[in-house]
Amino acid sequence: MINQPSFNGSKPSETPSWLSIIKKYNKPDLKKSIWQIINSLGPYVLLWYLMYLSLGISYWITLGLAFLAAGFMVRIFIIFHDCGHGSFFRSQRTNKIVGTLLGSLVFTPYDKWHGDHAIHHSTVGNLDKRGVGDVWTLTVEEYIKLPLARRLLYRFYRNPVFLFGIAPLLSFLLLSRVPRRSMGKPEQQSVYITNIIVALFTVGLGLLIGFKAFLMIQLPIIFIASSAGVWLFYVQHQFEDVIWSRQDIWDYKTMALKGSSFLKLPRILQWFSGNIGFHHIHHLSPMIPNYHLEQCHREITQFEPIKPITLFPGLRTMKLRLWNEQLEKLMSFKDLRKLSTSST
Repeated sequence: MINQPSFNGSKPSETPSWLSIIKKYNKPDLKKSIWQIINSLGPYVLLWYLMYLSLGISYWITLGLAFLAAGFMVRIFIIFHDCGHGSFFRSQRTNKIVGTLLGSLVFTPYDKWHGDHAIHHSTVGNLDKRGVGDVWTLTVEEYIKLPLARRLLYRFYRNPVFLFGIAPLLSFLLLSRVPRRSMGKPEQQSVYITNIIVALFTVGLGLLIGFKAFLMIQLPIIFIASSAGVWLFYVQHQFEDVIWSRQDIWDYKTMALKGSSFLKLPRILQWFSGNIGFHHIHHLSPMIPNYHLEQCHREITQFEPIKPITLFPGLRTMKLRLWNEQLEKLMSFKDLRKLSTSST
């Protein structure tokens, strides 16, 4: 479970209204949680079966259904994500059991992923604590000092084709299968347990419908879902008005509100992504279940000035590559060239 950070700086009698509202939403609703599992997992299984049937008709139909199935896989991942925060059920045992099972469906070890994710929540936007659970981001000064080979490696990593096309598959299908020596025992065990469940799922369905058919169905789903999921994670902390800071002035509440985006998606995409676009609220309080995030945002009037990012401006954030500490903003390689030209 990822612990919720405490909010300091206010005496009980001076508790701001937004904090009292957040406390109201800091608990799961069992009926809503169960219904969300049903309306996410049920359609996913049905679509998986329809994709199998479509193989005998046209693979184009199969691929079309894969986009819908991928949407439900993203939604299942959000439930898995909430379980790790301890926000989906009151019982932490239930959170872990459900999270482990759903995590196996999205090829992600429960304790391993949430261990990294806990670090992400406690260090987001902190320039002195980068490297775990986030997207590799260099400052302009760090990039300029790199040897040519490392610069090329960084450019390759930040290229959208790799970052949103190749890296997601590598992460979910390969890297998530391998335990690290630096992991604690629970994290290592979660990798082994997930690998066993994934193996049983793969071999069982492979023997039932054929391994070729299994791959023709599962690979497009995981490719689309993981690419979409990585982009969602990326735009949550890599956008034009984001703030980053050094440790000496880093503040959790400020970073939650200004270092995490409010991604305003079309209603259908918001549903598939489990309201994770209200990421500023999620970072302010990870204990809020995803189905409460929008209502919590609406109820806190202090958040009205927060500028939302819509879909197409969100896609344009993919050009951002480096953090400029002097200008305090993310910039593209093109911006860096212009800056270098103007300074010479």
